[in-house]
Order: sequence, then C-alpha cells, then structure tokens
Amino acid sequence: MVAWRPWPGVVVGVLLLVGCTGGTPEPSPTASRQASPTPVTPVPSDSPYTVTEDDTPRTRAEAVAFVQELGIRADHFGAGFRERPSLDSRTDTWAVLGEDCLWRREPLPDTALAGLTRRFELPAAGGKGPVHVSLTVTVHRDTTATRRDMAVSLEEALRCPEQRLNATDRVRGLYSRADEFTDGRNSIADDNLVESGEYLVDGDDTALPFDWFKYRLGTVTVAATGRIGAGRNEEETTAVSQDVAKGVGFTAAEVDRLAEEGAR
Repeated sequence: MVAWRPWPGVVVGVLLLVGCTGGTPEPSPTASRQASPTPVTPVPSDSPYTVTEDDTPRTRAEAVAFVQELGIRADHFGAGFRERPSLDSRTDTWAVLGEDCLWRREPLPDTALAGLTRRFELPAAGGKGPVHVSLTVTVHRDTTATRRDMAVSLEEALRCPEQRLNATDRVRGLYSRADEFTDGRNSIADDNLVESGEYLVDGDDTALPFDWFKYRLGTVTVAATGRIGAGRNEEETTAVSQDVAKGVGFTAAEVDRLAEEGAR
C-alpha cells in the first residue's frame, strides 16, 4: 500500500511558490483575445490573482474561445512531459461522478459555459513508470455556480471513497482538504481543494500514488489529476507531485492573464 503523504501543507507551499513566479505579462496590443503563436510563460508577480465575474466570459462562445486560447504547455508539469491526444476534445461536456461512483462524460449543465480537458504524460524511463496528468479548465456561468462545483467536489470523496476512473482503473483511500478564505488557502486562488490517495489497475495489486488538485479563480475552475507510476521512492514521488501542482499554478496564471486581457 502506498504510504499516506501529508499533501495539503506541501501543496500550499508549492502553490505559494507558483504564485510568486507567475503573474500577468504585458497586455496584448489589440483588444480582442488573440492566441499567441508562442505560449507565454507567466512573469513574476507579488500579488494574488484576482479574477472576477466581470473579467471572465459571459457567453458560451466567449467561454469556448477562452479555454481554447489558454497557453498550457507540457513542460509546465516538469521536464520530459509531452501532450497526449485527449479522449474527448469537446468543450460542451465534463466529467461527472455518478451515484455508482463511476466517472463518465456528460453534457455540461446550464450552470457551466465551457470546459476543456488536456492530457499529458511523462513516459516511463530508467525503471520508473509513466506519470499521467489530466488537466481540466471549466468556465462557469457565475461565482455561485463555481462555488457550488467546488463544494460538490469536496463531498465526492466522502460519498465515494473508492471511485472508478474508467473500465480498468480505480482510486481509493482519498484524503481531501479544502481551504476557502483561510490561512491555509494558497495565495493565487479564491479557494482550493487537494486530494490524495492511491490508484490501481484491474489485475495488478500494486497501489500507486494519486493526486488531485482543484481551485477556483472567480468563475473558472482549474483541476488536474496526477497518476504516478511505480519505481520511485517517496522523495521522488513527492517531487513529481509538486511539479504537477506547479503546472496547475501555471494554468492559473494563464487564466488570470486572459481574464485581464478580456477585461480591457
């Protein structure tokens, strides 16, 4: 069994670090949201990100453009990561945990405008198994809907301590923590959720580390899961998880950048 890792405190420190190394670059010379031909790495900032309803998309078309223009790079999650084709590239669906504790894709509810999931992988090498990251950005209709989504996510670990990810993979033993407007909250989000546990593949008794990071910036949520392959000691596993958390932070910086550009 994978040993429990005291993730909440560690992740808060990582996200504080990302908050100090990610910010808002110089505004685009045009008022429209144009995708940059070269992804922009966030520049240093000493202030928390502030994303409001007035800054974020208010229509489905704006929300679709917003999630598609985010400059998310594979190396944001660490050296050696590469992007993998998404299982579902549509922007009008999202993952839902059913009453049977099985995750499945369903149409977005009326409370959400658009979502996009991207997948990344650190290939197996040197006796170490692959690392799989799934990142999802969702634009909600308003702050109330976004807060409700965060609350539902926190409740899911209690409702389903064991969850089926797909036909062959499952996670169990999830430990959750949420920080909303408290000393434990990271400095770049309005509130955040961290979960850790272990995942297993049917037919293999090896339990491997599983992490889930999710936090809210105004009406936008950024969430990522990390499944870490075998062959790493505890220190190496923690380092990989921290890299994944940093990648979520870089995505938050992109959300902040696009929201600020859209507000101009």
